[in-house]
Amino acid sequence: MGADGTHADTARAKPRIATVSLAGCFGCHMSFLDIDERLFELVELVTFDRSPLTDLKHCGDCDIGLVEGGLCNAENVHVLREFRARCKVLVAVGACAINGGLPAQRNALDVGRILLDVYDHGRPGLAAGSAVPNDPELPLPLAKVHPIHEVVHVDHFLPGCPPSADAIWACITALLAGRAPTLGHGLIHYD
Repeated sequence: MGADGTHADTARAKPRIATVSLAGCFGCHMSFLDIDERLFELVELVTFDRSPLTDLKHCGDCDIGLVEGGLCNAENVHVLREFRARCKVLVAVGACAINGGLPAQRNALDVGRILLDVYDHGRPGLAAGSAVPNDPELPLPLAKVHPIHEVVHVDHFLPGCPPSADAIWACITALLAGRAPTLGHGLIHYD
């Protein structure tokens, strides 16, 4: 026991990890959860901040931040900037964070026109008087979907759609060991 009454092994704080999901399908978070029983090993090594394991909505100061999803609205941009400010190391996880992924397929279209086409009150199946939602609680859509590196500095990129659980595990454990992740053949898939 230390002089301050704490156990020597708990005196040194564990690294903190946080995750956030922006415009995407949450598939990268599912791959993160697919590290299965290795989550128990990870819990011994780190403290989880905002993540699917904690359900915290706001991020504290963290050593490693994992971001999945691109930027499709003003709220995504706000959340990403706050998240980046809290994380020493930021990892773009998956195709949506790295290049906009599938949500960026709308980039060739006019968002205003799409909204009018979808919510036009004359469209079959919609209630009379329907209109484009205009509630101040709804985030303003961006004209284009953007990858996160266009808005904040990204330290590492973990490609895939989604990256495998093994790739995520290799990335996290390398960062925790103070090494840059190097993921070769077998861990990176483009299929």
